[in-house]
Amino acid sequence: MPAKNTIPIAVAPAAEPASLRNAPQVQALVSFLEHESQPMIVLDPDYNILAANTAYQRQFGTTDKPYIGHKCFRVSHHYDVPCDQAGEHCPMRKAFELKGPDRVLHIHHTPRGPEHVDVELRPILDAQREVVAYVERLTTVRSASARPSADGLVGRAPAFNAALSAVQRVAPSMLPVLLLGESGTGKELFARAVHEASPRAHGPFVVVDCSGLTETLFESELFGYEKGAFTGANVRKPGLVETAKGGTLFLDEMGDVPLSMQVKLLRLIESGTFRRVGAIESQQADFRLVAATHKPLQQMVADGRFRQDLYYRISAFPIHLPPLRERVADIPLLVDSFLQRGSSTKHRVSVEPDAMAQMQAHDWPGNIRELRNVLDRARLFADDGIVRAEHLPESLSPGSPNLAMRPQAGVVPAAAPAIAARHGDIDDAQLTQLATSSNCTRKELARRAGLSERTLYRRLKSLGLA
Repeated sequence: MPAKNTIPIAVAPAAEPASLRNAPQVQALVSFLEHESQPMIVLDPDYNILAANTAYQRQFGTTDKPYIGHKCFRVSHHYDVPCDQAGEHCPMRKAFELKGPDRVLHIHHTPRGPEHVDVELRPILDAQREVVAYVERLTTVRSASARPSADGLVGRAPAFNAALSAVQRVAPSMLPVLLLGESGTGKELFARAVHEASPRAHGPFVVVDCSGLTETLFESELFGYEKGAFTGANVRKPGLVETAKGGTLFLDEMGDVPLSMQVKLLRLIESGTFRRVGAIESQQADFRLVAATHKPLQQMVADGRFRQDLYYRISAFPIHLPPLRERVADIPLLVDSFLQRGSSTKHRVSVEPDAMAQMQAHDWPGNIRELRNVLDRARLFADDGIVRAEHLPESLSPGSPNLAMRPQAGVVPAAAPAIAARHGDIDDAQLTQLATSSNCTRKELARRAGLSERTLYRRLKSLGLA
């Protein structure tokens, strides 16, 4: 009978291969990791999971799918080969080369389905500085979903994951963040994701729409005013800077701030103080700054339309938000999400393959906002709960000048007519023909098929072609 104070850790049995000859040391390491609130596992250099703390068992472990003694890439990704051989970044390989930590954002299979997971891997070195084991810390990203979701950020495409990874990197710091992207790419959602992943998540998230403020209103809205400061100022009013105390101030469309106000904004950021309109004493500001714009700020600096010193203040950590045309693989996921958000449980709306093909072929100059508007309109015509091609706007029809550039002959695009109804991918017969008739790299094959490399590997594996 175990002692009362025994820590409930999962450790591979001593009968495992030679990689576990130091099992007592592994037991001691996991006993230490047991005090960590985040899920953590111990790996050997051959990708085997040696042990896991209770936090990992609760969040990622299931009784019907054992993980101790199994390869990490099989457990987390359902791959038969390590991540780097399946077209993804493998933190273990990088950590081995660096003899130091590596960090990456992956999509893992979990008991709840696919989820974005921030993975940090640290090597354990012996006296000869040889890697004998690894400790992996896993943090589920709560601000985005890799499945259809009723709210928030949704995506799985590499370009989306790159932006989300940057958010996870910068969120714990106090660095100003500058979100750069076309209109409709979800800048406010990304700004909120920065806020929610930061130590200020329990504070307010205050949005300032710079494009909607005239020069005369900008100062009073941002800094507030005292009673009697001007005609109509009957009471003291706190500004948005004051409202954001302890939280995040999001300046949307930063490129629209008038030059005359840019110097006051610069003073606020540099000194951390502000003064209400009509006041004498300064107030102390307390906010984390996130700014966003679709305008070319660097070009505006060169043209004298935006202050260079202000630009360098707000752009300490720029994040590029990809347009929808760089996230074609995410369109079915986004479509499911938007239809889910606007439908009741009893009246689910789906999309037929031809309509999905047209949506994946479109270049979406209005990005996600345009996609949402198209679906809101199409839903009104879907009397039987199915969105068909004829329900879509003329701009999405074949032959429309807004249609995305057509592929070369012999290339099967993501928008090919024979597309699977659920995922918008090419069907198995087409993929088999393309894979067996093409003499190209996996990356090029994925591009031709309109799939991510990871999805391509999974599809080829199911067809016996991996």
